[in-house]
Amino acid sequence: MAIRKRLSVTTAVAALAFTMPAFAADALSQAVEKNMPDLLTIYRDFHTHPELAFEETRSAAKLADEAKKLGFKVTTNVGKTGVVAVMENGPGPVLLLRTDMDALPLVEQTGLSFASKVRTKTPEGLNTGVMHACGHDTHMTTWIATARRLTAMKAQWSGTLVMIGQPAEERGLGAAAMLADGLFTRFPKPSIAIAFHDSASLPAGTIGYVDGYTMANVDSVDVVVKGTGGHGAYPHLARDPIVLAARIVTALQTLVSREIDPLESGVVTVGSFQGGTTHNVIPDEAKLLITVRSYTPQVRKQLLDGIARIAKGEAIAAGMPEDRMPTVTLRDNPTPATFNTHAVTSQLTGAFKKRFGVERVETIRPQMGGEDFGRFYLADTSIQSLLFWVGGVPHDKWDAAKGDITKLPSIHSPFWAPDPAPTIGAATEAMVTAALTVLAKK
Repeated sequence: MAIRKRLSVTTAVAALAFTMPAFAADALSQAVEKNMPDLLTIYRDFHTHPELAFEETRSAAKLADEAKKLGFKVTTNVGKTGVVAVMENGPGPVLLLRTDMDALPLVEQTGLSFASKVRTKTPEGLNTGVMHACGHDTHMTTWIATARRLTAMKAQWSGTLVMIGQPAEERGLGAAAMLADGLFTRFPKPSIAIAFHDSASLPAGTIGYVDGYTMANVDSVDVVVKGTGGHGAYPHLARDPIVLAARIVTALQTLVSREIDPLESGVVTVGSFQGGTTHNVIPDEAKLLITVRSYTPQVRKQLLDGIARIAKGEAIAAGMPEDRMPTVTLRDNPTPATFNTHAVTSQLTGAFKKRFGVERVETIRPQMGGEDFGRFYLADTSIQSLLFWVGGVPHDKWDAAKGDITKLPSIHSPFWAPDPAPTIGAATEAMVTAALTVLAKK
């Protein structure tokens, strides 16, 4: 997670093509607060009934039913389990608002009275619990709250609102599935796409943002290191792939520390080292599973090319014959970096500061986590894009930790439990504010 850090930011809102309407902050805040008891009931229901990627049928149905009641034209099963709700309200821009829906294969340990007790089997065959450990339950609840507010405020905006419930964000597959199923051809193509994510690195109700790259490219690389098996007592009669793999792991550490520009960012982590079955047998091969994180296409290519070069170079240095060179495989469906375009980021964060006050809207550092929201921007770079953060850490826990996030549960932790009311409340106000800004009547 990003480290909370205050920075001074100067925004050139006046130079933007968008208008900056005045907001009746009290009216919106009061409407969200009045609706909060029902929203918390919805949130607890989502939390108690989490679903894994591409299995979000119950969650999708709840979003679709709510949107239909509000008068949206709703299409389900887009990209397998995705939802698209469209409301046309006169001339103007097309705005896409996204929520993700899927949960994680974790046994919940929050101790909440409404904690998930769901158990299921993963696509890999693992029996596991299921938990909204990434906060997508707050996202879906905010989606409903935002749809309610914008429907009630139709007289204040003009344009087309496209609200989507996206599956499989945790696997990095859902945005691609919806795009492949015609998200930008069967439905109005947005000029601006907006989403938010709850944060375990900010106190509840605080808005965080980055101008530019905010989430990383995520690549998964498999390296199969070949050798010649033999008896552990006679290593000279074998070619040990475990020793070679260990040398590759060590050499990979120089990619970030010595090959990419120190002012750029990158991560190469060997998450799994597999090889051998017992003490006294040298195996035929070992396997490395690597995650690679970057922002720019140039650094991404440099790291991926470097892994392949180092694997082959170490094998040559170890005397491996050409037919026993390591195989380096880039897994399908890498998650691209999420990029916040400057114009819309500057304008909307300016609107957030106007609503919440500058003390509740912070520039934070980019993160090396992945988020497939970036696919919507990359599908057509004429689309402006913003993914912002809404703090979820209960204030008493934040104060007890003195803002030290290493003492707090992170997202994807079985202990992560955002404070729902201030998180959902701030997120709803921010999403509605963003929509009213983009769709302001001219």
